[in-house]
Amino acid sequence: MEKTLVGLTEKIKINGHSVIARIDTGATLSSICVDLASKLKLGPVIRTATVLSSNSKTARPVIKAHIQIKNRKFNASFTLSARTHMKYKALIGQNILKKGFIIDASKQA
Repeated sequence: MEKTLVGLTEKIKINGHSVIARIDTGATLSSICVDLASKLKLGPVIRTATVLSSNSKTARPVIKAHIQIKNRKFNASFTLSARTHMKYKALIGQNILKKGFIIDASKQA
């Protein structure tokens, strides 16, 4: 499998909408801000996932979205979370990174 090089942040497209996403190897699942998902009319919710963070364990709805990272396009699962107070409205986790991505920490979008 050919590997695709990404930085710590990366410009991606979610259902055709451009957004800067944070690359996070520590996150099992990718995540998107619930407000952005609503704006892009993403859904429906396909299941619920338990997400562990450093201080809590929460159940989050999961949706599928069509994304593009560099020249690669595919459907991926995202948990919905309140990321309005965060700089990046989307987070790319291991469920996507395992599809052949390599992270160069010296690169940013």
